[in-house]
Amino acid sequence: MKDDKIYKIFVINPGSTSTKLSLFENECCLFTRDVFHDSSVLKQFPTINAQLDYRMDVVKNFLKDNQIDLTGVDVIMGRGGGCCPIVSGIYKIDERLIQDTKETRGGVSHASMLGVQMADILHKHYGGQMFMMDPPVVDELCDLARITGVEGIFRKAGSHALNLKATAKKHALAIGKKYEDCNFIVCHIDGGISITAHQKGRMIDGNNAAGGEGPFTPTRMGSMAVTDLLHYFKAGDLERLKSLCSQTGGLSSYFGTSNSDVVHKMAENGDPKAVRVWNGMIYQITKWIGSMSTVLKGEVDGILLTGGLMRFSDVESQIRESCDWIAPVTVYAGEFEQEAMAEGALRVLRGEEEAKEYPGKPVWEGFAHV
Repeated sequence: MKDDKIYKIFVINPGSTSTKLSLFENECCLFTRDVFHDSSVLKQFPTINAQLDYRMDVVKNFLKDNQIDLTGVDVIMGRGGGCCPIVSGIYKIDERLIQDTKETRGGVSHASMLGVQMADILHKHYGGQMFMMDPPVVDELCDLARITGVEGIFRKAGSHALNLKATAKKHALAIGKKYEDCNFIVCHIDGGISITAHQKGRMIDGNNAAGGEGPFTPTRMGSMAVTDLLHYFKAGDLERLKSLCSQTGGLSSYFGTSNSDVVHKMAENGDPKAVRVWNGMIYQITKWIGSMSTVLKGEVDGILLTGGLMRFSDVESQIRESCDWIAPVTVYAGEFEQEAMAEGALRVLRGEEEAKEYPGKPVWEGFAHV
């Protein structure tokens, strides 16, 4: 029987450089706002958790400015992160999940971890169910992708799983196929950058973007998964290094701002430093795309580019020039995270999908003989 009920869904999505908020009635987005946070502001907070009140002020202003009353809300969707690595899906937000998120039990410290905490604050005031969906700690890595050259350190999954999965499914539908039947290289290119290999419905490899690995970005220094090294050595100026991994590296390190519009304008005006750094960032993106093509053994149905930086035409043109020999390149500018979370909540409310219980332990806990 068709469910004709109108459901109210509030979506909270804290990112490394923004907070996105949306109110949906079923599939219809009634209000949305994307508030940019410059790295020069965020670096004033010693930890991600310390940003909670600052980000909640954004929510309060959004509700006030749009005269929104969340009384009677059916679902509050908070983008998750920081908890133990899990399989892809929609999860109920419970006390164990909230606590594990605060404590970053998954080893990933990213602004998305504030999503479940913000949902909990609103839930205590307005009620409704609470869910998270495809947080950055979604772990579907193949075994070989976990190995590093240092015994005792294994690569972790830390990507923009929510938007990567949503984009891949959207493109599969557009070409008349199922996501589970396709091989894609999917790239989220924004404040953080994730370059991932999707094989038959599983995200089997990719840079640990949350850990600082991969291309440098507007806020991240790039390179190998530096957070793993920090946990391993536990010495030196760790706090500064952690900050370079997540907030003050990349464009912010070079120019004192993570505002891509500002840096791109400098490059357009011929500033030699800006031109070199901007193009260097794109160069590193193309190298990682190439590496994911080898993971898929050259069997690639498409290269999908999504995220906020795809608003710049030179990002697309340079990637096409370097990578379109691998597979057709398709651009989905912006992201589909808000819609994906709202649609996920609807599937649960309509009985089409069951929300998972957070297991409280990693989906992968090590090799038997390594």
